[in-house]
Amino acid sequence: MIAYFLFTDKSYAPLHNTLVFSGYFGVFLAGFLYSYAFTAAPAAAILLMLAKEQNLLFAGFIAGVGALLSDLVIFHFIRHGFKDEVQKLRKERIVCYAQNKVPKDVKKYLFASLAVFLIASPLPTEIGVTLMASMKSISTKKFTIIAYSLHTSAIFVILLIGSII
Repeated sequence: MIAYFLFTDKSYAPLHNTLVFSGYFGVFLAGFLYSYAFTAAPAAAILLMLAKEQNLLFAGFIAGVGALLSDLVIFHFIRHGFKDEVQKLRKERIVCYAQNKVPKDVKKYLFASLAVFLIASPLPTEIGVTLMASMKSISTKKFTIIAYSLHTSAIFVILLIGSII
């Protein structure tokens, strides 16, 4: 709601001028904020505003780096900070039941597909990153490549829409 009220009035010059003045740092910051559920909407609005002021290709890559850094923070926090909790969760009765009912190959691709969808969309990225961090087969290097590609693609779409508007 805050993003809507801040960015619906295009005549609000101080905010627009501040964002334009921030240049590619503003794009990087918007990319960093794009990965978190509570700041995704303002970040998308900032990217829409900056789309006409910046080189779209360069801005997309920079915002993708910002989004990747925030994803790596979440990834390492979940993988290393919640390692014991994830192991305990796997032993819960309902999780064991679900693991026994769903074939292993299907479960692997289902989790990966859901994680990719959540990371690429403006939906809460934290859930997708958590799913990927809980998968033992995903290394940090693989996650970095996947997350950067997905976020950069989604950010390019936002920037293209912003350049058209």
